[in-house]
Amino acid sequence: MTHSLRLSWTSVEAAATQVPVQPEKLSNYDLILQCQSGHRPDKAAFGELMRRYQSHVEKVLYHLAPDWQDRADLAQEVWIRVYRNIKRLNEPGKFRGWLSRIATNLFYDELRKRKRHTSPLSLDAPLTMDDGEMDWEIASESPGPDEDLTTREFYDQLRDAIADLPEAFRTTIVLREIQGMAYEEIAELTGVSLGTVKSRIARARLRLQSQLQNYLDGV
Repeated sequence: MTHSLRLSWTSVEAAATQVPVQPEKLSNYDLILQCQSGHRPDKAAFGELMRRYQSHVEKVLYHLAPDWQDRADLAQEVWIRVYRNIKRLNEPGKFRGWLSRIATNLFYDELRKRKRHTSPLSLDAPLTMDDGEMDWEIASESPGPDEDLTTREFYDQLRDAIADLPEAFRTTIVLREIQGMAYEEIAELTGVSLGTVKSRIARARLRLQSQLQNYLDGV
């Protein structure tokens, strides 16, 4: 009987020391928890996290700085910041939004350092109008098979209209319509009042609507 119990306990100990689940088999939530569990993020788990979210980081940086040639370097810096601060994320389920904000904050840090006035923002998206309001959707990275010449021309007109906006307007409307940030978050990030944020978005929409309507009337 004693021998049998000893064998059973040995089996329990062996089961307890089994190789942990591979990172690629974990859910996003559990993967983030594993990155937070040790003194430093587990290398394999963090590598898998990067693999899953790298395209998201690249998309955020593209919309913010499409003409910057060093976006790959910025993306690398984003992940360095994530590595250093992931333990501070109290709600793993909100990792995607947290990651977007890290990328956006990095962009602003770099923009301030460069101290230059360019057109770093773009809105490569279709535009519809409903009761005077404008709803935005992020366009696919590759044109669909049913996309005709008129649609492509409209995209060109939209990009030109965005490029003509003052930098503050471009920044604000991208953060709102593409990043999906709340007005309060935009105000905190850009360092202006809530009223200024709302005013910039409203004025940007009116200017875009006017320019695009002129194009549509001529089609």
